[in-house]
Amino acid sequence: MTSNRDDLVWEEVKTKHLIQNEWIDFRESTFRFPDGTEFEPYYSYSRRDYVVIVPFDTEGNLICVRQFRHGIRQVTTEFPAGGIERTDGKEYRYNAEKENGNENVDSKDAEAALDAAKRELTEETGYTSEEWTHLITIPSNATIADNYAYVFMAKNCRKVAEQDLDDTEFLNVEINSPEVIDELIGNGEFQQSVHVMAWLLAKSKS
Repeated sequence: MTSNRDDLVWEEVKTKHLIQNEWIDFRESTFRFPDGTEFEPYYSYSRRDYVVIVPFDTEGNLICVRQFRHGIRQVTTEFPAGGIERTDGKEYRYNAEKENGNENVDSKDAEAALDAAKRELTEETGYTSEEWTHLITIPSNATIADNYAYVFMAKNCRKVAEQDLDDTEFLNVEINSPEVIDELIGNGEFQQSVHVMAWLLAKSKS
């Protein structure tokens, strides 16, 4: 017998913001379970929604970037990606701003996901495309985070400019064939999980 999904909802009864700044809202919470019992601590965080782009050049190869990821302390090969910004240039953190009393904030205040994808592709690689497909919008890490990844595929990308990187970005562009991407994933060398999912979706659409 299928249970009522509402019977599974937890109620957040207490929240403490351990760190809350322009980069992250890291919280410690107490939850009430469906049977009425309570448990703490549960940790979760809010960060910006972001975009991931699977970009094919005019030869059908993939435009990748290599950069250091401090979480795993390794240089990774991955697809271009980046955060969605507000239209006023500030960080966009929907839930945190709602909690701070800004009831007027909504998705209209954020840069459109496709616009962000186009911007990130050009800034990180110098490439642009006129052929875009939205593949999926999915929670980045549903267990402990509330932000979403907007995943796009771009075809027939052309080099039109040099990189335009932020002060904290140090990355190299690398062109790989589809076979190399499969090999990197199989060898555990393509280490961003959402990017692996993005590649599998792009393969099914291309």
